[in-house]
Amino acid sequence: MRMNEKTFEIVLYGRNKCHLCDEVELYIRSLAEEFPLCTRMVDIESDPVLHEEMMFVIPVVEIDGEIVFRSITHVVTLDELRNELQRRAARS
Repeated sequence: MRMNEKTFEIVLYGRNKCHLCDEVELYIRSLAEEFPLCTRMVDIESDPVLHEEMMFVIPVVEIDGEIVFRSITHVVTLDELRNELQRRAARS
């Protein structure tokens, strides 16, 4: 990793026993080998407000404080995540 690389803060919102959330978590873990990532998983069932807001759109991926992917029509793919991180890395 080069010193000037920015670390991306990624938060994955999901819940237990959500296979789509597990899948996206695996994508994020694999991308951590390509990009400097600081990741955290948030169980929406631990917070009534989050649960209400996100129960129909998880998994939700937040990058650097901005919700980038909500699963409304489809779940984010590995390529979409990689492309988003590449675009952000090029900007920084």
